[in-house]
Amino acid sequence: MRQELLSLPKTLAEDVAKNLVMVARLIDEDPERAYAYSKIALRLASRVAAVREAGGFAAYANQKYSEALAEFRAARRMTGSAELWPVMADCERGLGRPEKALDMAGAPEVHKLDKAGQVEMRLVAAGARRDMGQLDAAIVTLQSPELASSAVQPWTARLRYAYADALLAAGREGEAREWFAKAVEADRDGSTDASDRLAELDGVDFVDALDESEGEGDTDEVVVEADEAEAEADDAGTDGAAEKADRGDDRDED
Repeated sequence: MRQELLSLPKTLAEDVAKNLVMVARLIDEDPERAYAYSKIALRLASRVAAVREAGGFAAYANQKYSEALAEFRAARRMTGSAELWPVMADCERGLGRPEKALDMAGAPEVHKLDKAGQVEMRLVAAGARRDMGQLDAAIVTLQSPELASSAVQPWTARLRYAYADALLAAGREGEAREWFAKAVEADRDGSTDASDRLAELDGVDFVDALDESEGEGDTDEVVVEADEAEAEADDAGTDGAAEKADRGDDRDED
């Protein structure tokens, strides 16, 4: 990306770079703001492939699939790379065209992808099958050497998770549980909610013991109870003193 920005005047390159940095920082936690920064970068340097790609991912994160697809296509025309092919196919799914996504999964461009790209393409194809109600075909699509491998790669957790989810959708709960457990083993950075899905299948409910609203209510009740106890103690002390005084008066009279 830095190399591509060298084609711009220095000041302009710095401005574009700052906006691209903000896109990267915000795209997961605040996709709307990331999208706003991407639009600024596109306005400044729409002829830079990296800018078009960043704009595509920002639009994709906001489910603006038509816009994302247009940006990805522009970036691909500029670079000639097939790297964006899987996410372009997923945009077709987002636009309600799973058949088109499946066509792309069988295109020659897939053979130009690296291993990570091919796994991503397989995930998209399986998703397209599920969109079309073809659950068994989705399961078969995900069955691959990468799924069977015991080695953990960056895509392993997501691949196992997708397979487990497809099995569960097909009513194969026992197998689904097994593969959710395998996804948990591979999910070192928490990229999926496999542990929650596994707990759900096992009937485990997690309760937040530190719920702030409940904690505040409990604290108030404790304070009220303490005040009431203190008042009762004061009353008891007063009554006791009065009784002692009465007994003293009786003794004096005697």
